[in-house]
Amino acid sequence: MTFLYYCLFAAGIVAADQVTKLLVLGHIPLHTKVPFLDGLVHWTYVRNYGAAFSSFWGMRWLFVVIFAGLTALLVYEYFKKPMPFTKFERWCLAAVWAGGLGNIIDRVRLGYVVDMIEVEFIHFPVFNVADCFITCGCIALMVSLIFVNKAFWKEENL
Repeated sequence: MTFLYYCLFAAGIVAADQVTKLLVLGHIPLHTKVPFLDGLVHWTYVRNYGAAFSSFWGMRWLFVVIFAGLTALLVYEYFKKPMPFTKFERWCLAAVWAGGLGNIIDRVRLGYVVDMIEVEFIHFPVFNVADCFITCGCIALMVSLIFVNKAFWKEENL
């Protein structure tokens, strides 16, 4: 039953990501800035043909293969060889996976990822909702594994 909750959580993330991207595609011209929170954030529609910071430009097949591998590993780990992740860490994994799925949908459907959130107070690449969940999920997972879940690192688990 818990797996169903992780799936519903992931589906909500993917839905939020895809809805925001559809709104951007329908209402903001490419490379146009639209004010949102003055001095903090504005919407800017850009196309990303790579990964973070446009690395691996044009290597769509690589991202699909990596995502498929991650999916296979997560399914195997959850159903065949569970590791001592806490419930919180499993939620983090679901967030990372869902963010990856949101971006894979774009890559397969459009050939690029739609990015739209641009922060004004620091120089940082434009990103999207899926990127937020990937980043926050990874950071929270690492913090938990390093500082909270000491049982994960016991030799019999690795």
